[in-house]
Amino acid sequence: MTARIFRPAKTATQSGLGKTREWRLEYIPEVPRGIEPLMGWTSSSDMKSQIKLTFPTKEEAVAYAERNGVAYRVEEPNEAKRRVISYSDNFKTNRVAPWTH
Repeated sequence: MTARIFRPAKTATQSGLGKTREWRLEYIPEVPRGIEPLMGWTSSSDMKSQIKLTFPTKEEAVAYAERNGVAYRVEEPNEAKRRVISYSDNFKTNRVAPWTH
């Protein structure tokens, strides 16, 4: 069973960077999800897909996978490119684009 090691991105409803600094190890499902015939819910017989381990660093997550003989792949995070400006910058007289309503 293969695992992926990654750093989760922040959710759309999150303004801060909470829970995005830790690295997570999750198993990739081997069996696709199926539809349960009685209720129509999706189900899976793969129990390892429910395991989510967190580590403070990438090296610790890789060491855990190697120590336990788990095949893994590391996904490097894409850092957000943010331009930090203040609200008062909207009203500066030397703006590149003129202020319009």
